Amino acid sequence: MKVDFYHLTTSPLERVLPRIAERVLAEGGRLLVVEGDPTRRAALDKALWSYAPDSFLPHGVVGGEQDAHQPVLIAGAVEAANEARNVALADGEWRDAALSFDRAFHFFDEDRIADARVAWKALASRERVERRYWKQSDAGRWQQVG
Repeated sequence: MKVDFYHLTTSPLERVLPRIAERVLAEGGRLLVVEGDPTRRAALDKALWSYAPDSFLPHGVVGGEQDAHQPVLIAGAVEAANEARNVALADGEWRDAALSFDRAFHFFDEDRIADARVAWKALASRERVERRYWKQSDAGRWQQVG
């Protein structure tokens, strides 16, 4: 299983998450987006609808009648009602339940960097976990640094 740590230094999550979601969908996958704060879940919902004028990213917020059919589902817990095999931890909080997926995207900013370091170290000893650490350059490009 792959865990990609994304250190948000230049672009906010609302700009980065849609691009990751597009890639997951283009590869035929589904994505569960986990955000613990209901207000932030609503903001992510809005961001996925409006991040680019010429795009359409089908998604829903957990609790609807069509949860199982959503290619991207925003939820408060690591429970994939849409049977996603990819999970995006959008609130900077690592959850070990993400290890039951094929791939996890762990997003964090400067406020959560200490927590991300703890998670990074804890995952080092886990079998079958491939960790990658991505950081934005000053120009906003993603560079793998770990």
